[in-house]
Amino acid sequence: MAIPQKIYEEDHIIFRESVRRFVEQEVAPYHEQWEKDGIVPRELWLKAGDAGLLCPTIPEEYGGPGADFRYNGIVDEELAKAGYTGPGFSLHSDIAVPYILHYGSEEQKLEFLPKCVSGECIMAIAMTEPGTGSDLQGVKTTAVLDGNEYVVNGSKTFITNGQNADLIIVVAKTDPAAGAKGTSLILVEGDREGFKRGRNLEKLGMKAADTSELFFDDVRVPTANCLGEEGQGFVYLMQDLPQERLSVAVSAVAACEGALQWTIDYTKDRKAFGKSIADFQNTKFKLAELKTEITVARVFVDRCLELHVNGGLDVETAAMAKWWTTDLQGKVMDECLQLHGGYGFMWEYPISRAYADARVMRIFAGTNEIMKELISRNL
Repeated sequence: MAIPQKIYEEDHIIFRESVRRFVEQEVAPYHEQWEKDGIVPRELWLKAGDAGLLCPTIPEEYGGPGADFRYNGIVDEELAKAGYTGPGFSLHSDIAVPYILHYGSEEQKLEFLPKCVSGECIMAIAMTEPGTGSDLQGVKTTAVLDGNEYVVNGSKTFITNGQNADLIIVVAKTDPAAGAKGTSLILVEGDREGFKRGRNLEKLGMKAADTSELFFDDVRVPTANCLGEEGQGFVYLMQDLPQERLSVAVSAVAACEGALQWTIDYTKDRKAFGKSIADFQNTKFKLAELKTEITVARVFVDRCLELHVNGGLDVETAAMAKWWTTDLQGKVMDECLQLHGGYGFMWEYPISRAYADARVMRIFAGTNEIMKELISRNL
């Protein structure tokens, strides 16, 4: 018997059922085709917006439900548990849109947030560059002031929602000589002259998620497109990263739970030497170990979620959650694939997809090596 998740109330449970139905009806039948296409259709975003799955934390005055982050977590969990990594809802709702809510002007909030909630405006955030990974202080993209406009030049890569995005938060240097203090967040609409989307990158996993190169060639945007104060971009990024890492941890644990259930079902059905694979002691012990470790991770992540909702999740704890759960995810997928035998290596089995999808979890939102560096600073 699993430990009950006491952090959820009745309204959360009702919402979870609606999310589960949405995933079953609007995602499951089409995800295989989206993997071949390398992108999910924009129509899915509009359906998700209509179903209330996007941006649950946006206040009512900006078109949202004004809910707490637990609702975001439920959307992340249901998609991850089912093994569907195509829809970039978490990047949109958990990571990109909150920057506008937290740091945007009233005009920016009124212009963009209602459309983000409805799915009419899909967001991306452009941090990583070809020459910089986790080193956000080292970005080369510039936004040079020219009268009442910024002129943006540079390139970004590995950008989730890059092909679909209508609005991109670009991490750029407004004062290259000032280091981190010269970093700003600039909003660039997808139809600006000089902005180009590069190829939709072919990846090891998460094949239905569009991930792109983006190019900015003398892209002019008004100074009103600066998000928050000029020069404060690095501070804003550091303040919002704990939520991003919590989002990753929530998805990682849910993916583990889904993979474990697939493996239990498979080993009960699969026969070898005259009995179910599940009846072999090795199988039972492996599954027992995985269930225990996943349960421990679940309790910790739920506690982190509770802390975050109450405003108490710090950088160190979020880093612990991100590192621990994504490392565990890699282990769980490997063990579960092994218990599937040769069929686990076949793409038609969800464990094969989940194995491939899991690998990047130790890299994005800050590599796990960076997470250990952050944790070690308070030792």
